[in-house]
Amino acid sequence: MKTLQRTAISLAAAQAALLCSGMAWAQTAPAPAAAASAPEAKAQKIETVTVSGRRAAIQSAQKIKQDADEIVDSVNADDIGKLPDKSVTEVLQRIVGVTIDRTMAKGDPEHYSVEGSSVNIRGLSYVRSEVNGRDTFSANGGRALNFEDVPPELMAGVDVYKNPSAEQVEGAVGGLVNLRTAMPFDYQGLKGAITLGGNYNDLQGKWSPAASGLISNRWKTDAGEFGALLSLARSKTTTRTDLWQAEPYYNIDGTHWAPKGAQWRDSTFDRTREGSYGALQWKKDDISSSLTYFESKYRMHWDENALFAQSTPGNLKLSSGATYGPNGALLTGTLTDPADGGINFGADTRYMTRDSKTRDLGWNLKWKASDRWSFSTDLQIVKSKTNAFDSTVATGLQMPKETLDLSGSTPRVVFDAADLAGLKDLGNYYWAFTMEHLDRSKADSKVWRADARFNFDSAVLQDLRFGIRLSDRNATTINSTPSYNWQAITQTWQQGWDISHVARLNDPRFNAPVTLHEFKNFFGGQSVPSIYVPAVSLAQGYPGTYADLHKYHDILCAEQAAAQGWSSGCATWAPATFGTDPLGTNEQHEKTQAVYSQLRFGWDNQPMPVDGNVGLRVVRTDMKAAGYMVFTNNAPTLQPGQAVGGVPIPAVSAFAKSLDAGQTYTNVLPSLNLRLKASDQLQFRFAAAQAISRPDFSDMQAYTALSLDTQKHTVGNTVVIDSVSLTGKANGNPLLKPVKSNQLDLTGEWYFSKTGSLTVALFDKELKDVIVKQSATTTLRDGAGNPVNFTITSPVNGAKGHARGLEIAFQRYLDMLPGWLSGIGVQANYTYVDSKTKPYNPVMSAYCSGTSTGPENFNLNINGCDTDGRTFGNLPLINLSKNAYNLALLYDYGPVSARVAYSWRSKYLQGVNVNGTNGGDGQLPNAGGGVAWALPTWSDAYGQLDAGVTYRFSDNFSMSLEGQNLNNALARQLMQQHIGFMTRGVNYTGRRYSVQASYSF
Repeated sequence: MKTLQRTAISLAAAQAALLCSGMAWAQTAPAPAAAASAPEAKAQKIETVTVSGRRAAIQSAQKIKQDADEIVDSVNADDIGKLPDKSVTEVLQRIVGVTIDRTMAKGDPEHYSVEGSSVNIRGLSYVRSEVNGRDTFSANGGRALNFEDVPPELMAGVDVYKNPSAEQVEGAVGGLVNLRTAMPFDYQGLKGAITLGGNYNDLQGKWSPAASGLISNRWKTDAGEFGALLSLARSKTTTRTDLWQAEPYYNIDGTHWAPKGAQWRDSTFDRTREGSYGALQWKKDDISSSLTYFESKYRMHWDENALFAQSTPGNLKLSSGATYGPNGALLTGTLTDPADGGINFGADTRYMTRDSKTRDLGWNLKWKASDRWSFSTDLQIVKSKTNAFDSTVATGLQMPKETLDLSGSTPRVVFDAADLAGLKDLGNYYWAFTMEHLDRSKADSKVWRADARFNFDSAVLQDLRFGIRLSDRNATTINSTPSYNWQAITQTWQQGWDISHVARLNDPRFNAPVTLHEFKNFFGGQSVPSIYVPAVSLAQGYPGTYADLHKYHDILCAEQAAAQGWSSGCATWAPATFGTDPLGTNEQHEKTQAVYSQLRFGWDNQPMPVDGNVGLRVVRTDMKAAGYMVFTNNAPTLQPGQAVGGVPIPAVSAFAKSLDAGQTYTNVLPSLNLRLKASDQLQFRFAAAQAISRPDFSDMQAYTALSLDTQKHTVGNTVVIDSVSLTGKANGNPLLKPVKSNQLDLTGEWYFSKTGSLTVALFDKELKDVIVKQSATTTLRDGAGNPVNFTITSPVNGAKGHARGLEIAFQRYLDMLPGWLSGIGVQANYTYVDSKTKPYNPVMSAYCSGTSTGPENFNLNINGCDTDGRTFGNLPLINLSKNAYNLALLYDYGPVSARVAYSWRSKYLQGVNVNGTNGGDGQLPNAGGGVAWALPTWSDAYGQLDAGVTYRFSDNFSMSLEGQNLNNALARQLMQQHIGFMTRGVNYTGRRYSVQASYSF
């Protein structure tokens, strides 16, 4: 076997050499940026072969994987500003081991995200993000970048690192996503490109524009070589989601189960993404420097109109002709509710906006002091902010009945002539409620690092790397209080004691504007009736319009008070507070100090060479949280002549005070990466490491509400205290520690051609200190100085678990075929992940108890409970699919480059106790009383077909046509109940297309 020459050049330099030698595409394309934490590769003798298009991108990505010191998978742009998908999240889902979630927000699987949102690697959400090797984030209470916010047109490639090394910044238990941009020195000289395009949504029949451009040049002067690059991108996308939805099933009559109704809605989502990126480079002799600036802007506007069920489950009656499945669940039938005067619905208008902005400034200086020594320093400043306004105004509607058809794959509501007439009658509608939410977040980070490398003159030792990294990060999030402030205008349950009747739309006194909303082209052609909903101006006009609507309640409350001779109080509406209540503010400060050392070695002269690195990273974290603590003493107030007896009451005075919580901890993180080269084509890797992932800032809010409550009875003039409850709730826990992982990786990699490989990976991540919500203890002092312990509910490091699995990836072009057939290629990968969590203090009972769905209901939050109170348990990690795969058929020959790609993942748990599938109106068996319930909510298996074709008319000009969701896939949501996995909702988004023209020089 030939001896491989080894030098201490970076992987970025190796890729640049590949590009210059012609192994990349015919037009010069950007190489991976020289990332501060990126692994380095060794130079190899390479042959000159010219390829272009997607084949070149695959070849370059394969070379990155083959030569990397670590286990990494990549996707490269096949031309300037042209990653293979329309968003970074969709690009990532093509990588083996990576899956994406398609919900709008954590804890709200009710609303679908067409382009995808959060990213999991090997089943875990503990993902760290970088841009050009520097840690970055979005201001949303988390620690990673919102990848859907990033313009993919600015990216030259995406790398996913799956096991850490000491040189990498800590925090990636799941994995690390590094977004690469181009640098001026990636090109030989003047380089420019411009792309114009449009996006079309088939469901809406609407076009939206997109444009991006890049200009770069380099100059040689007496002062050294200079380079400058500027890249801009702007795109607008409009999508729509239609939804059929069924409510959770209840045991209606002891034998049969039925939902309390079904409903439909449409949501329109407008997204504008803007990005700007600039880079300067300079090099003279052995000194080089770079300055980069990255800015991403994201603006979203979302409108929704819906008709939704609001029935009282205990009062529902099923028609005599109803049909049922073998599990007793309703298939077809009619619901009535005589006790409530009919079936109650809500018809809402929802208006939401979000503006986000992230800016990242980075400066780097490198000095090769000698053949042995080289040094670098890096400075980075990140600023990110986001703010949102979410407003819902609803009318109510009473109908005599609701006829359901649940026999098919999509739940439906069936209307007869009387139903249609009722929906058009303004007299059946009334003003129902308002709900507002506001949030604002900002975060900033300052990072400095210094690194050194010593090259050995040794047959075994290659180089020793060591360095330090200091970071200072601040994050503040403000939410309205209450976060989502639902307030009744008029409701049917208020009649007869608070208001005389509901505020009906046909009453001229209550003439706020409404509109007849038509669900045009619903589900691509279904017919559903129009409904009256509030005008969008009422949602946009908060708080003034809200105040006007709630005056309707005041009028009717005065009528009721006059009629009955007493008043309920006629409480007037007040908006949610924003920025004035400490409950809504989360302020975090984090400083880290890290040192690392990493030794690279190799035995090249062996029959099967072995190389690798071993290192140690030590990081100290200082956390501080500014917060608030409130204590309410609900001890009984004695009347004159009364005495107190029984259980003594601790003497703690009520208070409300600000507080500063903090902690300091140190983590020692060893890592080992080994590679054995069985031949020039076949190699094996082994990796072992310890990793951490710090908790999200949203879980670390320092706000605690404590209370003292008593259970008592009276004997004569003595108030006898039976028991004293010392409890509390904490929105977060500033004393949380990181999630820790001991992880092993074993891979086999066969590279049988420049674009052909078969790789297999086994991995095991043993987790501990997983964050769950359970009880903890807070201590106060009474008047005598004695400790008083309160049991509070908060996030704690309360579980252990594992994520184990298998990855298989294959790709190749059929070069052995003649002529145009040699352009056919295939990519395929498969991921299997098994996971389990085990609480340190298990909470499990056969039935749930109480009517609270709050975090203090441990059994409900951890295990989930059915509407009859029965517990589920044995739930997997959230957002983890056991099986996922990607299949792609490729074609690259002459001027044509094309791809047909299918991405699929199996069913996965979205959450427990999430919006829409929880409540306090469950009924225990045998009329055992009301109980809280929270169903485990799942996303059903989902697969989507995408395709694209590019035709290159010349070396400078090309046109592309792409399509997403060509199979018109439906995203189905399931709710787990003891009668089975029932359909919760079915989302329809339709097909989407994009066309673009690109010119480069």
